Amino acid sequence: MKKTGYIWLLMLLLALAGCSNEEPSQQVELPISICLPANEVQAAQYSPARRVMGDPGQAENFFFPHHLYVAVVKQNNDNTWSIWEIIERTLTDADWKARRYTGSLPTAGDSIYQYTENINLMLSSTDKFKGHVYAIASFKKLTFNRAFTKAGLGTVENLLNITFDASPDTIQKNLQHIYSTPYNLKVSGEYFGKFDSRYQRVPKLDLLLYHVAAKVDIKWNVVDSVRINKANPSAAVRLTYMEARRLFDGDAYCFKPLRNTLPAVPTSDGYDIRNMVTPTDEGLWWEGRKYFYTIPYTVEGKPGYFPLQMLMKTNNSDGSGYELTLEQAMDTTRVFVPWLRGIFMFTKPLENKTETKTI
Repeated sequence: MKKTGYIWLLMLLLALAGCSNEEPSQQVELPISICLPANEVQAAQYSPARRVMGDPGQAENFFFPHHLYVAVVKQNNDNTWSIWEIIERTLTDADWKARRYTGSLPTAGDSIYQYTENINLMLSSTDKFKGHVYAIASFKKLTFNRAFTKAGLGTVENLLNITFDASPDTIQKNLQHIYSTPYNLKVSGEYFGKFDSRYQRVPKLDLLLYHVAAKVDIKWNVVDSVRINKANPSAAVRLTYMEARRLFDGDAYCFKPLRNTLPAVPTSDGYDIRNMVTPTDEGLWWEGRKYFYTIPYTVEGKPGYFPLQMLMKTNNSDGSGYELTLEQAMDTTRVFVPWLRGIFMFTKPLENKTETKTI
């Protein structure tokens, strides 16, 4: 009888020891939907053309991103944060499906294009975990200031401060096709790309991405009274040349699109978009509209303003013209990049060789 008691005691100790062991780790898939805002689309339609608010009758074409970069970070038990998983994907147009947004943002129900990625995370069956997801999507492959890997990034701070090289011509011409998750977009006081397994064993995240480049919308009009001058045809005013000058071409923030700064004395002349209007564009001599995208920035020593420099020439090719600087007040704590609109009205011929104006 005594011997039997020892056997039962031994079995109880083994059972208790088994309960104290941590559950083995396993892979859990975290479904993440990467979403791009769109106007009304049909489920079977994969055209990236979208109509822009305030631009009736004109569909603006955006290319689908072919390069996707996603980072998952987690909150540790000591409330510090670390990088959990990094993925990079090469996509095709067909990977983006027309859907309705179902996430937590006020845009719920709006049209989107969606790509879903299942990210494998290692954790034990008893783990409770909280984390954030950050994403960058681009039509052209991006070159970052550090390797977009766990080892290359190292810390969450480095991740949030990562930049891409905006200087190549191929990137400048495709800035409108780069999207990211702004670090300071919040819902109910928390980052909008958060997940928390305390409420859902395998959270599902619908992550909406936004442009990193600002849209600049330029309109011009030459008043009727100076368009035609029969007595002196050369005095008639018409726009014969336009370019955007000294645009940002440095390292641009991925997740902090309103924090880009140029030194007071820039190290380069910046990027120019030339020949937006040429003397042969007769249909644009007296009125027209052009838009382009650029990285918004402020200048060191003059914070709070986004300067945009334009060159417009009328009737001539001798270098004379209007050198215009548009300055848009810019709150760098805001979430979304601005839409800058400039409207130019020409009412008389150029009086001096060059007229410089700040608007």
